Amino acid sequence: MNLTEIDSEDFRNLLEEISETHIPFGKYGIEACPPRGAPIMDLPLEYLSWFEQRGYPKGRLGELLAHIHEIKAVGMDCIFDPFRQSRGGRFSLKPRKKRNFRFE
Repeated sequence: MNLTEIDSEDFRNLLEEISETHIPFGKYGIEACPPRGAPIMDLPLEYLSWFEQRGYPKGRLGELLAHIHEIKAVGMDCIFDPFRQSRGGRFSLKPRKKRNFRFE
């Protein structure tokens, strides 16, 4: 489905599905960003461009990643802001520092 040939209701449903989907593998997957992985709408454009060059995963996840890449490539990342606000803001992709407690 090409984003230029989609009606508003289908686009709304697509954005809702994107906002609820998390990346289950890789650099921003479950191990790096527990418990569910990073939301795919917050993945950086560079990461999505890597998938575009190497090939998207098969299935619905690959289709959603391709749509997000297309949206972000034209500078429309702000379209996800209402979903981010309803979930408490943008997901931080920076690695969390391990806390080290020393009781002496």
